Amino acid sequence: MRLLVLNCGSSSLKFRLLDVDPEKQDVVQILVNGAVKGIGGTGTLELQTKGDTRPVTDESIPDHGHAIQWAFDALEKELKERSQTTGPLKVDAVGHRVVHGGERFSSPVVINEAIEKEIDGLSELAPLHNPACLEGIRGARKVLGEKIPMVAVFDTAFHQNMPPVAKTYALPHELISRYRIRRYGFHGIAHASLSTGYSAFTGKRLEDTRLITLQLGNGCSITAIAGGKSIETSMGFTPLEGLVMGTRSGDVDPSLVSFLSEREGVDAAKVERWLNEESGLLGLSGRTNDMRELLSAATQEHDERAQLAINLFCYRIRKYIGAYLSVLGGSDAVVFGGGIGEASPDIRARVCEGMEWCGLRLDPDRNRACVGLSEGTASEISQDGALVKAYVVAADEETWIAKETVRCLT
Repeated sequence: MRLLVLNCGSSSLKFRLLDVDPEKQDVVQILVNGAVKGIGGTGTLELQTKGDTRPVTDESIPDHGHAIQWAFDALEKELKERSQTTGPLKVDAVGHRVVHGGERFSSPVVINEAIEKEIDGLSELAPLHNPACLEGIRGARKVLGEKIPMVAVFDTAFHQNMPPVAKTYALPHELISRYRIRRYGFHGIAHASLSTGYSAFTGKRLEDTRLITLQLGNGCSITAIAGGKSIETSMGFTPLEGLVMGTRSGDVDPSLVSFLSEREGVDAAKVERWLNEESGLLGLSGRTNDMRELLSAATQEHDERAQLAINLFCYRIRKYIGAYLSVLGGSDAVVFGGGIGEASPDIRARVCEGMEWCGLRLDPDRNRACVGLSEGTASEISQDGALVKAYVVAADEETWIAKETVRCLT
């Protein structure tokens, strides 16, 4: 079965074309990887096949529909050049990452008109993401036609069955029921991929393990996993809750919204934009949300605001690790993933500093050496004999989406 995976972000599109074995529900080979970035302006397209990266191209990409068409054109051209096909691009199915599935979707589902309407109805809970996902679905339909099956794989599904004490806010029951208010959690596909990557690397069954997974990038979240299931996660009703992120504040006192609204003479929506788009590492440092630039500024320029941003970022993660050790009753391992989690030994070391009390001890040499992992691979960075192990896993969201798509269709 030839499968296309489409992963639409608010201003980006990642895609992967691969062959899968429907009986084993496993990937046979990855044919092409690609990404379109900068949707809504001058977009760039990157294409990679069997380790060879094509030159980046750019053009004006106003929306996800145009990005989908650009991606399909690039895939078709690439396969023709490699003599793998002579006609239009052919796929047997498409798997779509959809950010918000609400309480309705706890597993992948074949997309039809009714499902599209339900996804659209959840856009009020994920206004930056679900509309982009829908554009991806409709764009793929326009190119491939109505006969090709498409599956929605939901980012919130992994957290759907968290215990009531973990997913419930202490609000009036009537409001909770009326507006579907609960802690939904996000990054579920990434956390599921991190846990399965850990299992594949160590040979340990997820059913027998307790894990703390860290997805650290521009968006950040932490999840407590017991027996392969999410039992607590840091993001809540929206992706704003939890850890300090690139431009998101993470946890703040809710009264700050009305306080700033009144003092600054703006509406609540404006304050929420500040919390989502102008806070976090960017707001603290006043210069950037790029962790590499902040580390350089802190060490080479002795920039105090950059140093505070880094310290607060790591402190909040460490605080959550401690809380999740309590939730789990101990943990077998802490698993780092995401752009920062995979690429920054310095941040990993800072996060784990002072955690010896629980048995979490990094091996400095292993930690420093662990950079540039290939997608889907893993490495241990803890000391021999550490009671709580530490690993870095290069999460492979697209392969996870592919497997979930095949599972849904077979």
